Amino acid sequence: MIIMMAALKEWAIVCKALEEGRQVLLLRKGGIMEYKQGFEIKHNKFLLFPTFEHQSKEYIQPDYIDNLDIILQHQLTDPYHPTANSGRNKLTLYAKVIDVKEVNDKSIIRKLEKYHIWNDRYVNLRMDYNPKKPISVLLLRVYKMNNPIEVDIIPEWAGCRSWVSVEFEFPDMTMNSTNSRDNNGALNLQQEQPVIENSKFNQIAAEINEVLN
Repeated sequence: MIIMMAALKEWAIVCKALEEGRQVLLLRKGGIMEYKQGFEIKHNKFLLFPTFEHQSKEYIQPDYIDNLDIILQHQLTDPYHPTANSGRNKLTLYAKVIDVKEVNDKSIIRKLEKYHIWNDRYVNLRMDYNPKKPISVLLLRVYKMNNPIEVDIIPEWAGCRSWVSVEFEFPDMTMNSTNSRDNNGALNLQQEQPVIENSKFNQIAAEINEVLN
């Protein structure tokens, strides 16, 4: 069955941090193509689409810098890791938005540094970009899919845009697939395993809520 789903473009190194449970937040302001309206949360459930544009060691916290070398080396050896505008991509993560807050205060964002891998330089850069727009802080519940989704990269996905629609062939449910879907074609999260177990995630969510509220 061919289905279409929303995917959010994010640095490959951030996707790795989300998969490992090192990160639970996204900080978004939107790309150049979204400058006027700012970042919009068009979907509360979506695939994560790893990208290699713009990610750099100069924007990553010291404890996670070395992982970028691993990501870049993997890009050279794995045909499913994308180059700029060609090739194929492998999507392994599915996310659900648990909470969203719009923040204008850099000091609040700094209090959240343990929940993501970006450093102060990156946070300041994003806060200062399009300064009339607040930064959106998204708390995500991330799930690793048992069967990754493989897609061809198309030119329409290039550039600084947040959202893309990916079309892929989903296994027939009669063929022992460990992924399942709901009636709308979206993945059924009840069949997937979250990367952070429930009690730990609830504690993290409570800590973040205390900072943001």
